[in-house]
Parts: sequence; structure tokens; C-alpha cells
Amino acid sequence: MQQLQVPETSIKHGLTSMESDRWIVSVEPTQVSLIDLQNQAQVTRRPIKAEAAVMNPSSNILALRSGKMIQMFNLDTKSKLKSHDVDSPVVFWKWTSGSNLALVTATSVYHWSTEGNPSDPPVKVFDRHPTIGSNTQIINYAVSPDGKWCLLGGISAGGQPGVVNGNMQLYSVEKKVSQPLTGHGGAFCSIKLAGRDDAAQCLVFHEKKPEDPSHRLFVMEVGRDPSKGQPHRLPPTTIPVPPEAAADFPVSLVVDAKNDLAFLLSKMGFVYMFDIHSGKTMFRTRITQETMFVTCAQESTGAVFGITVRTGRVYRIALNGPNLIPYIVNTLRDNDLAIKVAGRLGLPGAEHLYTQEFERLMGAGQVKEAAQLVASSGAALRTPQTIARFQQIPAEPGAPQPVFQYFSTLLEHGKLNEQESIELAKPVLQQGRPQLMEKWLKDDKLHCSETLGDLIMPHDTAMALSVYLRSETHAKAIQCFVQRGEYDKIVPYSTSVGYSMDYSSMLSQLLFNNPQGALDLAKGLVSAEGGPLIDIQATAEAFLSSNRVQETTAFLLEALKDNKEEHAYLQTKLLEINLIGGAPQVADAIMQNGILTHYDRAHVGKLCERAGMWQRAAEHYDDINDIKRVFKNSHQMNPEFVVTYFGKLNRDQSIALLKDMMSRGPSNMQVCVEVAKKYTDELGAEELVKVFENAKATEGLYYYLGAVVNFSEDPTVHFKYIQSACMLGQFKEAERVCRDSNIYKPEQVKEYLKNAKLPDPRPLIHVCDRNDFVDELTEYLYLNSLLQYIEVYVTKVSPAKTPQVVGKLFDLGANEDFTKRILMAVGTSCPVDEMVEIAETRNRLRMLQPWLEARVATGSTESGTHNALGKIYIQMNKDPKAFLTNNMFYEPKVLGPFCESLDPSLAFVAYKKGAGECDDELIKISFTHGLFRDLARYLVERQDLELWAKVLTKEEGEEGEIDAEKESQRRQLIDQVVEWALPESESADEVSCTVKAFMAADLPGELINLLERIILQGSDFSDNKNLQNLLILTAIRADPSKVASYIDQLDNFDAKDIALICVSESHMLYEEAYNIYNKFAKPEHTTDKDDQIEMQVLAMGVLVDYMKDLDRAKGFANQVDEKPVWSKLGNAQLEEKMAADAILSFINAEDASEYVRVCAEANEAEIYTEVIPFLKMARKNLQENLLDTELIYAYAKTNNLTDLEVFVNGPNVANIQNIGDRCFSEGLYNASKLLFKSINNNSKLALCHIHLEEYREAVAAATQANNVSTWKQVCFACLKAAEYRLAATCGLEVIKYPDHVDDVVTFYSDLGHFDHLVSLFEQGLGLEDAHIGIFTELGILYTKHVPEKVMEHCKVFFSKLNVSKVVRACERARLFKPAVYLYMSDKQADNAVKIMSEHASAFDNDLFLDSIVKVRNAEIMYKAVNFYLTMHPMLFTRLMEVLEDHVDHSRVVNQLRRTGDWALQLGQSYMKSVQKENLSAVNEALNELYIEDEDYESLRKSIDKFQNFNMISLASKLATHELLEFRRISAYVYRCNKKWSQSIELSKNDRMWKDCIDTANESADEETIENLLRFFCDASEKECFCAALYTCFSHVRPDVAIELGWLNGYQHFIMPFLIQNMRQTYERLKVLETRTAPPKEEDAQDQIAQTYGQLGGFGNGMLMLENGGGMGGMMPPQQGGIDMSGFAQAQPGMMPNGGMPGMMPNGGMPGMMPPGPM
Repeated sequence: MQQLQVPETSIKHGLTSMESDRWIVSVEPTQVSLIDLQNQAQVTRRPIKAEAAVMNPSSNILALRSGKMIQMFNLDTKSKLKSHDVDSPVVFWKWTSGSNLALVTATSVYHWSTEGNPSDPPVKVFDRHPTIGSNTQIINYAVSPDGKWCLLGGISAGGQPGVVNGNMQLYSVEKKVSQPLTGHGGAFCSIKLAGRDDAAQCLVFHEKKPEDPSHRLFVMEVGRDPSKGQPHRLPPTTIPVPPEAAADFPVSLVVDAKNDLAFLLSKMGFVYMFDIHSGKTMFRTRITQETMFVTCAQESTGAVFGITVRTGRVYRIALNGPNLIPYIVNTLRDNDLAIKVAGRLGLPGAEHLYTQEFERLMGAGQVKEAAQLVASSGAALRTPQTIARFQQIPAEPGAPQPVFQYFSTLLEHGKLNEQESIELAKPVLQQGRPQLMEKWLKDDKLHCSETLGDLIMPHDTAMALSVYLRSETHAKAIQCFVQRGEYDKIVPYSTSVGYSMDYSSMLSQLLFNNPQGALDLAKGLVSAEGGPLIDIQATAEAFLSSNRVQETTAFLLEALKDNKEEHAYLQTKLLEINLIGGAPQVADAIMQNGILTHYDRAHVGKLCERAGMWQRAAEHYDDINDIKRVFKNSHQMNPEFVVTYFGKLNRDQSIALLKDMMSRGPSNMQVCVEVAKKYTDELGAEELVKVFENAKATEGLYYYLGAVVNFSEDPTVHFKYIQSACMLGQFKEAERVCRDSNIYKPEQVKEYLKNAKLPDPRPLIHVCDRNDFVDELTEYLYLNSLLQYIEVYVTKVSPAKTPQVVGKLFDLGANEDFTKRILMAVGTSCPVDEMVEIAETRNRLRMLQPWLEARVATGSTESGTHNALGKIYIQMNKDPKAFLTNNMFYEPKVLGPFCESLDPSLAFVAYKKGAGECDDELIKISFTHGLFRDLARYLVERQDLELWAKVLTKEEGEEGEIDAEKESQRRQLIDQVVEWALPESESADEVSCTVKAFMAADLPGELINLLERIILQGSDFSDNKNLQNLLILTAIRADPSKVASYIDQLDNFDAKDIALICVSESHMLYEEAYNIYNKFAKPEHTTDKDDQIEMQVLAMGVLVDYMKDLDRAKGFANQVDEKPVWSKLGNAQLEEKMAADAILSFINAEDASEYVRVCAEANEAEIYTEVIPFLKMARKNLQENLLDTELIYAYAKTNNLTDLEVFVNGPNVANIQNIGDRCFSEGLYNASKLLFKSINNNSKLALCHIHLEEYREAVAAATQANNVSTWKQVCFACLKAAEYRLAATCGLEVIKYPDHVDDVVTFYSDLGHFDHLVSLFEQGLGLEDAHIGIFTELGILYTKHVPEKVMEHCKVFFSKLNVSKVVRACERARLFKPAVYLYMSDKQADNAVKIMSEHASAFDNDLFLDSIVKVRNAEIMYKAVNFYLTMHPMLFTRLMEVLEDHVDHSRVVNQLRRTGDWALQLGQSYMKSVQKENLSAVNEALNELYIEDEDYESLRKSIDKFQNFNMISLASKLATHELLEFRRISAYVYRCNKKWSQSIELSKNDRMWKDCIDTANESADEETIENLLRFFCDASEKECFCAALYTCFSHVRPDVAIELGWLNGYQHFIMPFLIQNMRQTYERLKVLETRTAPPKEEDAQDQIAQTYGQLGGFGNGMLMLENGGGMGGMMPPQQGGIDMSGFAQAQPGMMPNGGMPGMMPNGGMPGMMPPGPM
């Protein structure tokens, strides 16, 4: 975890938690780190300050604790789930499940659920038992799986030093009682016990009583119902704690629920593994020197995770299954445990134990126990032999058969294998109890196989089908489907399993026997995945041929459901069958569903029209003439269909069809209107209107337009609708459209309505009102004497248009009384502003006075009304000032400019009434007309800084010059403010605002004078704090010399704020600030003591922070003698590196808050004596690690070992380890010795003893530490000090670890202690856990220092040596014989041979021959050949005898050739022995040797037996040999290679006539033989001529022999040849006559009969399938229906008579006898 940047201080109990194998949560000072173990240990850091955090084990819910506040957050949704303030602090918490968080306080245990209301508080479960009270540190809490038992565990200090007691509390939720236990760890688990159906909920816990040194493990069941039997409980077993861990104690106990194991982890890093079923300890080891303070189980694997304290190493401890059983058997020697564990966990390694135990039980007659053993053995004993053993046991009277007991036991434990299932089924089915088989199959207790299905088939077809399906016996499964009539399941099953079969024959047979079955099968075949398995058209024709119209329809519907284009003909045929065949409703339903779209629509349309299905016919026609013809019957069609049908036509077709329908009278009017309504957008309203108008159907047009007018945006539609409504007298509807529509063209409608002169002008009124034709409307109504409608219009329709109406009446010269009456009637509804504007433009404003006064009388507050009245009163001079002053509703910006030209004072009153809106106008008129006093009073009263800025800010010209006139006006205004306006004011706010304005205008001189007059010369505002503050601040800014006097004279100002401004960088009035703090620190100014001290501290701050006068500050501190002051001084002294003075100041202040800086400065200044009193003072109030640590360090640096020892042994929170390391690194060994001793850090303690030259004590400490690095350091130190015995003691412990052996050897060797080193390793051989490294290193040492012992050592301890290292050492020491021995023993024959070849001293012939055949590199064998030829030629033959089966003989022969002729001679015997391989190289070499030795007999034998060599080359070589026999061999070789002419020529030259004759006869070549005969004639060799004729008789033409005999007079020599030739000719003719003779009559009849018999006949009643006929199972064509002859044509590859290729003509198989009488 430290590698993941988690600080060491956070890796400890309470700060780091691990609730599952998913997350590790660590709380750091400013954040919380989340380590995701399932995402490559990715770290997420969240800026959360908390005391503790735990992550939910099953979801991303994080619980946080800070003080008494606990909260739950869902990290996925980023929301808070729950929050609660606990009454007392939580000392331990833990997730007991994914929905429950356990909280442990000092007195009680609570459970807090993640579910329920967010405000639900934790629920109290129980109180802590007195034995596990507040002095106990809680380290574990667990809840049983059923939630009814709780276990709380903790540790506390024992009665003796170093002893830690464990206490636990077991609580029953149901009984609400507790039981105390003495132990350190426990956990709940659920296990399955043999012989019980229910699981056992067990408590596994450790017990260690204070008075008893032994540790024990308890396993007992809790919560079992007594009615079910006694609870499970094991006798307590003793835990084997090693002697060196006597003071050790467990810190956690974790259960491996997967394997029913328990892991106990101790403080010293030991791990114990227990079997929960037996309670026995199976393994113990020490995996770390550190303590695992947090652990958790991994449910998926059963492993245990643990984290070590401080270092943060994460360990994973898991069962190594394959090695467990061998370890139990060989190490623990507990066969019973091995059998039980191997059976329960299914682990290997106990097979021989099972066999032995089984034989023992069977021999003892314990059948049931033997059966249970077999069941628990996995697959080790479940063999056919075991079944046979049980079957052979005779049954006892009244008891079930042993084999049934065996099977019953196996069924209880699990599933039977294939053989067991078959053997059980046989007797059960024989007894007629198939229901048992059904139950077992349902429970999946039997292994399904074909054999099992065959056994069940005669008894239950359904059950057999189930077996066949599970065993994937497809053919048998399909057979079951057929027998059960489930044809629809055949194809899906065959397709799903990929099984192919002949469906055609099956379908043909079903068609006539079971049509419904054939239909189901055919549906399945065409719906199969991957495409139809039969021809759709042929199958449909087959159904039709049997007059199965209904089945044909159903089949085609299924086959054509994909609606493919290539099935267009079949779709048409399907509809035609039903339309013509009397089932038009079926065709209608098919077309209604729309599943077929590729049929011939025109053809089907005609059929529908013929069947009177007008709607379907119309759907299928595209030509408008056909459609019109069909729609002559529209009265028989559904109107909804007619309307919908128009949606399928194009625009022109629809219009044409509508015209046609409208032309046939009003009967179609309604449906035409509906069509027009629905398709108005598609057909166009304009066209539809024309259709209705052409048909003079005004009413239809009205209804059509009435339906679409509300949705249409076509102006024509709206106009035509208004027009048709008016024509039909529907004025209300016309008024509605005119009022509501925004679509029509107003001008068009207005003109139509005006010309129409309707009796009711309201449509026109609405059109004109909405489109602002008010003037035209008024003129129309006025001229047509419709005055009442004018009044109605302005009063009820649009009062807002009254000004326009009145204006038009003014223009038309209407009567004023009528106009006034209209205004009074409209009243307040008329807009004032517009009305006044119209009246003003026409100079009729006074006419509005009654109407305006009436509006005011009604309470009108409209500004326009009052503006108009104001103008009238001003013009009439009717008390205008009173109106302007008192009226609240007029607009000053309107009346102000109106008054300016008449009376500026009235304008000032009007502008002043604007309350700031007219400030610019007011200032302008005041400056213009000299109204400065009024303006000054206004400014003071307004209290507006922005307004003040407008009049006080100097305005500069473009060139920076000030306008003299404006400056004069500004000065006059300032004088009026100072002289009149401000003295008259009694408002503090007005004064304050005026002062601020002067400040903002940068008038400090005037401001100071003003404030002095107000404050110092006596007024109501003399004691005003704000003014006093302002006076001082102004002086600070403008005249700092007056600040000191003002501070002395004034007492009511903000001292702190003023002082802060004084010390600011812009002013730096430090003395004035000090005086302020000093003055207000006195009781007469500040009564509160705390405020006085605060002022003193601030004064001290000025002295030390700004004035930097520490001497004056120290005097001030002595003067006031207050702790905060001393503390402030101490901080300042600390900043100035005055560590000693700062320490005294902090001691006077009793302030330890800066202990970190004090310690750092004290260490830097090395004033350890001075810092000790400060640290003691600080420890009185603070309990911090740094304080205790620095105090220890100070004691160590001052060599105050007595106080150091007392402090260390007392209560403290120092980091002893770190300070010990610090002291050790600085050479304070005595101090570090005390520190390491106090924390039992024996490793570092040993090093301290070493540096103090206390070697015996160092060895003792190393013994306690038992750490290899410590042993090594002590060993080396003792060795340097010549303490050889102690060094050996330590060295023995070091060399136990293979990784450190080299270090020991190097160190001893560097010091030259070789004898001691050898002695050390010799002693190491006797170690109980001596490893291979010890034996290896000793062997290496022997090679260097005691070579005479090397061979003996290698022979005795070969199995424990690292051969490669020892061999290299031997080679370096030139000890080649031991090296050869090691290579041979390690089966490294290659290296052994290499050593013996390279070093003569290591050569041993027998050993070499033994090694050479074992080498892996064949090249070494050939090197060995060269080696023997060079070094040991006399032993070469023996070598080759050994290598004969391992080498390439050709290559060896080549080696011999390269070596020399003598080598070939030397290898002759070897080559003879391998010549049987018939290799060319060997044959040629031997032949050369034979030629060289002139051994022609051996050469002839070699050539005869072994001819794999270059024979032509040999023949050429021997052809010129001086010896006859070798030339004969040459001729022989030519003859063997069919070189007849060369062979004969050689024999001729040597007069070897017999060889010539034999060669010619062997050639069988007439020309060669004839040439030889002529040669004999020419040479007058009569006898040879005769011998040649005799020998070559079969190859000599008679004419040649007669010719040569006649020419050379050898008649007598050719006579034997002629006689033999005549005899041969006679015999050949005789055979030919016999063969060609005509047959006898009886024989001919028999042959004919036999021929017909072979044809097989046709009337013998045999099936066609047996006679090799056509397709088996196909029925002959039936009469009627569809011709199926096309389906019976011969298939490709069939024999003419129907057989299969490769069969006999009669349909039989090859090799069969022809039919005939036996």
C-alpha cells in the first residue's frame, strides 16, 4: 500500500479497513483513499475528512464516521443514503452483510440497515458484557448466517507484562442472553454434515484461558432446533503453538466457506489451518514477521486476505489443493483425515488409501460403510469392478441386496455415472417400478446414455425419449417422436442437433395414413432453420393429388410465410385454389392479413370480381377504367373502405373517380364528402372545390369545407366557406370564421361582405376589426345609418379602437354629443394616451375634460389621464402648483418640459416630484436659473452619492482646463450646502451621506473643516462614531500629523479598524496603531477582560510584526504578564530563530500549540536540555506522538537514560520504532537498546548489542527475533570479533534460508575462515529443515578446500545437490571424475561424455560406453567415433557395437574414409555387422576392401545380397581387373543392371560361354539372342550354339534357328529345338479347339435359367428395396389429381436397374454369390 502512496500512519487499526476482496479503504489526514482490488489496485482519492471509513462488501456504499456523526454514501449514484448523530462515540464498526452495518460503542452494540427510511436511526441489539468492558479493545464482530447469534471479540492487557487476554461475548438474539468466552477470535459458518439433511450452523472459536498456557479450538453448533436432534459439537482440540511463539496470540479467525476450513492468524505472523469437520490442525507456518491487523475472506475462492500494520503489505492465503492430501498422508500421517478431506473436497492423492480402506471394509462385511466410502471417493472407486463386487455379495434374509444399498448410497451423495445408471436400471425395470427411474431422472441422478434409453424404451416411451434427448442419441429420439405421433417436433429437433435424414419417404407414407401428421411434418420441414428441407411445389402437388385442399392451404401458408418473390406462382395458386374451390372467405382472410404480396394481382382481381368480392377486386386493379367499373357497385361497398381506397390512388385517378361518382347523382354525395375531407391535402382543396362547384353541390361544398376549414391554411378554402355559408344563410358560421380565422384574405372578404350588404354586418365588423379596417368600417356604418352598430362596436367588440372611431367621426363631422356619448359609454376602456394624442392633433383636448375628470373620479391612476388633466389645468392656470405638488400620478418628464416655457419654478416642482428620475433636468434648470439653495436642500435630502458626484465633480475641458463658469456654479452650490443645507439638517444619515459625497469628490480640506465644526465645536453629532472614524481616517489620508492628537482627543471610534489602517503598507503609522491598542487596552475604555487581552495581543503584534522591536516587546510582555501575549511573543521569537527565548515565552504562556515548530527549532539549535521542560509542559495537555517522541530523543541526546527508561515503560504514544531507529542511526546505542527492548524489536536490539560489543546478548536477541537478516548481521559481527562459536550458532540459522547462503560464504571467505566455513556447513547438514542449498554449497567448498571429500559427498547426498553448481565447481577445481559422476547421476550424459573426451584422467571405457548411448545430442556420438579412432583405436569395435543402433552408418563410413584407409580396415568388422541395413556407403566401402584384399568370393556374396550401391561404377572398375573372377563379377553386375551387351562382350572376351548364354536368356531380347547365335556360328562353337538354343528356347524364333542351322550345316544341332517347338505348337492348338467347341443343348438351358435367376424375378413377393429398385418407400402415382411422374425419375449415379454404384448387377453387394441352388 505504501507503493500506492498510502502513508504509513494511516495503515493501522481503525484507519484502514477491508470488508471484502473488492476494496481497501484508508483514511488519511485530508482525504480517503479507495483501492479497487478488482481493477489492478487503482486508487481513487476523495477529499473527505473523516475519522474512519468502511466500504460495503457487496455494493459501492461507503460509510463514514467523524466524531458522533455517521453517514452512508452511494458512490454509484453519488447520493447520501443515511446520516445519524450517535449518542456516544463508536469504537468499532463492521459490515456484517450487504445491508447491515454494526456499530459498537463503549457500552452497547447497534445495527444500522441500509434499507428503510433515510432518517431511521441504528437499532440497539445488546449491551456489552462486563467481561468485555470499556478497557477492552474491540477487534472483531460477527453475526451468524441466520442473524440470530452475535459474537463480539476484543483484547485487553493481562496481569503480566507482555500478556494479552482475549475476551468474547456470544449473544442470542432470540433468548436475549449473553455468554462470555475467553479467547481471541471466532467466526460463524454453515457446513453440511454427513447423515443430515439440514446444514449445521457452527461457531468456530479460539480459547485461551489466562491461567492455562495451552490454546484450544472449539467447533460447536448453535441455534439447532432440539426436535431435530442433538447439536453438532466436537471435543476441543489443542492448537500446536511453536515454542518461540509462547507469548503470541491470535488476532483474527477467518472461515473458508468454500472448503469448510478455518484460518487462524496470530500477531507474530503465524497462520494455522484447521478442518472444521474434525477440528484438526492441518497446517502451520509463519508467513510474515509483522501483524495482520485486518483480514477478510474471498467467497469465490475461499482465500483469505490480510494487511500488515504500517508496511501495508497485502497477503492472500489460500488452500493449495493438489498438495494437501500428500502433506496429510506423508507429514501428518493421518490417513483417516486424508480420506475424509479428499472425499469432501474432491482432491487427488488419496486413491491408494481409498482402495485399502475399501478392501478392509469389504473384508469385514461392512457393506454400508464401504458404499459410503465409494461415494465419498470421487471417481477413484466408482468402477464396473466395484459394482461387480457388490453384486457378488449375497443378500442377507430380510435385508435389501447389497448392490441396492450401494446404489442408494451413491444416489444420496450425487449423480450416478453411465455404467452405474445402466446396472441400476436393469433390476428396477425388471421389478416393474419405472416411477423410480422417472424420479431419479427428474432429480438428475442418472447418467443418460443410449443403452439406458434402450432399457427404458419397452416400458415408457416418454421416459426413453427424455433419455435419448439428454444423451444426444438422435436417431432413437426421432423414432420416439414417430411412435408418439409428435411429428411437429421432428424437424425442430433434427435442425437443432444437426441431424440429417430422408424426409421424403417419411412424408409420402404419412400422406395416406395420417394426413394431419404429414401436414405437421411438412410444416416443420419448410420452416426449418437454414431453408426448406423439401420441395414446396412438389409437396403441395402431392397434397392436392389427394384432394386435401385444406391441408394444402395450411401447408402453403406455412411455406410462404416469408413472402419471397420466387414464390409468386405458389402465392397465386394458393389464392386461386380457394377462390375457385369454394372457399373465398379463406382467400379473403389471407389477403386481409397481407402476408402474401408477390402473387399475380390482375389475375386474382378478376377472380375476386367474378366471386362478387368488389372491395378485393378494387384493391387489385390499377387501371382507372377497371376501378370505375368496380365502383359502379360502390353502394355494396363499405363506406370506410371506399374512403380508404382513395388513399391508394394517385391524384388524377382520385379526381376522375370522384367526378364519376358525383355524376351518378346525390346518392354518393356523403361518401364523396368524406373522401374530400380525408384527402383534401393530397387532392388539393382547389380541385375539390371545382368538383363540387361543377356538380352545383353547394351543400356538399359547405359540408366539405366546414370539415377542413378549421385545419386548412388555404385562403381559398376559408373564403369559399364564408361565401357558401352566406349563400346558405349560415351567418353565425360566417361570423365565426371571420372572427376566428387568420387565413383568409381580409381585403377579398371585406369587399365581398361590403358588396353583399348582409342584413347582419357582424361578419364585416369582425373582418375590419381584426385587420384594422376601422376607418372603412366606421365610414360604412355611418353612411349606412348603422350608428347603433358603431356604439356596439366600441363598447362590446373593441373598446381599444375607440380613438380611431372617434377620430374618424371627427373627420366625418359627426355630432359632438354623439361623440361624447360614445366616450362616456366606453368609459375607462378607452386608451387614454391615444385618445389624448388624437384630440391634441385635432385641437379638441378641452372637449375631453369631462371624460378625463370622470375617469379620475372613478379612481383612475393612469399617468396619461393625469398628464392630460395637468396640461389642461396649467393652460387654464387652475392652481397648477397645488396640482403638481399633490398629484401622485402624473409623469414629471411629461409635465416638466411643458412647464419650462411657462414657469421654471413649476418645472422644478415637477422635476423634484420625479424622485430621482429627472435629476439631470433638475440640475440643468437649477444651474440655468440660479436655484442653488433649492438644489442644495434637494441634494442633502436625497442622500444619493451618484447625484452628489454629478454636481461636485470637477469637469475638465478637452485640453484639461476647468470651465470657470461651471466652477463658480459648483462653489456657489458648496457654499449653500455648508452654510444652509447641512446646518439645517437634523438627520445623521443626511450628514453622513453629505460627508461621503465630499470624500468621493476628493475635497479633504473642506471635509476636515466641516467635520471639525461638527465634532470638535459641539453639535448633536459630536459623539457620532462614524464621524469620529471619518475625521481620523481623513486625517490619516490628508494630514497624518493630526492623527495622534485626534487619537488623544477622541474616545468613540473603532479602535481595531483604525489601527489596522494605520499599520497598512500605504500609511505605516505603527506608533499611532500601538497607542490605539495600548489606550483601548485600559479598563476605562474596555471593560471586558478578554477584550483587554485581545488589545494587548494586538499591541504586541504591532511591536513584533511591524516594528520588529523584540526587546521592547519582551518588556511589554513582562509589564502585562498575560499568557496570550507571551504566546504571541514566543511565536515571534521562534520566527527570528531565538529558540531558547521562544521556549521560555511558551512556558510562561503555557502554550504548546506550536510544539511542532519548537521541536524543529530545538533540534536545529541542539538545545535539548532547554526543550525538555517545554515538552513536559506540553504533555500535560496534549497526547501527541511527536511530543513523546521528541522527549525521548531529548533524553537520549542528554544521556538521561534513567528518565528515558521510566518514560518508555510508562504510558506514552511515542513512535518508539522510529525514534529508536533515529537514535541508532546517530550512534546512541544505549538509548536505542532501551527503546527496542521496550517494543520487543529484537532485530534492532541485537544490532544495538553488536555495536556495544555485547555479543552473547546479541545472539539472545536474534534468537527472539528469529529473523534471517538479524541472524546474518549478528553472525558477521561475531565472526569479525573472533567469536566463532557464536558466529556458527547464528550462521546455522542463516543458512536455513537459501537466499542468504551466498552472503555467508562470501563473508567467511573474505575473512579467510575457510575451516570454520566448512565446519558450519557440515553442521548444517544435521538441521531438521536443511535444504538443497546447504548440501550444494558444502560440495562447492569441498572442491575448493577438501577435494578428497568431494566424491564421497556427491555419492551420499546426490539427491540433495544442485548438480549444475557443484559440477561447475568440480570443473573449476579440475576434479573431473566427480564431475562425470554427477553428470551421469543427473542424466546429463552429453556433458559426461564431453568431460571424458576432453580429459584423459576422467576416461573410463565402461562408463563412456554406458554414457554414449544416453546422450541427447547425436553429434556427440560422431565426436566419440573420432575420439576413439584417435585415442583408443583398439576399442573402436566395441564402441561401434554399442552405437550400432544409434548412429547414421553412412556418416560413420564417411568419417572412416576421411580418417584414412587404416580406419576403413579398422572398421571392417563394424561395417560387416551393419551391412544388413543395405546402405550404399557401407556397401561401397566393403566392396572396395574386398577388391583390395582380392576376396572375390566375399565380393560376389556382397553383390548378391546387397545391391544398394553404384553398380555401373563398380562394373566399370572391375572390367579391366587383372583377375578373371573379378572380370566375371563385372559381367555379372552388368547383367544385373540389364546392360546385356556389355555383359556379353566381357564374357566373350574371357570365353565364358555359359555366362554369355545365361545373360542372353535372361535378357529375353530376340535380337541379342540372335546376335549371340550368329556369333557362335561364326566361331564354329557348335555345342555352344546347341546349348544356346536349348537355354533360350522360349525367346528364339523357329525360322531363325532353321535358317542358321541350314546355312551352317547344324541340322543335327537344331533338331532338339525343332522337336520341342512342334510339341508346344500341338498342345496350344488342342487347348484352343477345346475352348472354342459349341456347347451342349442341356447346358444351354441351364445357363438361360441361371441368367433369369440372377435377374431376381418380379413375382416372388420381395420388397423393391431388397431388389435394388427405385426410391424406397415412394408410393406409385395415384389416379386423378396432379401428375407426380416427374418426381420418380432416376437419380444421378443410380445403376440402370436401380442399384447403387458399386453394387452387383442384381442389386447385391460385391463379393456375393449369384442366386442359384445351393
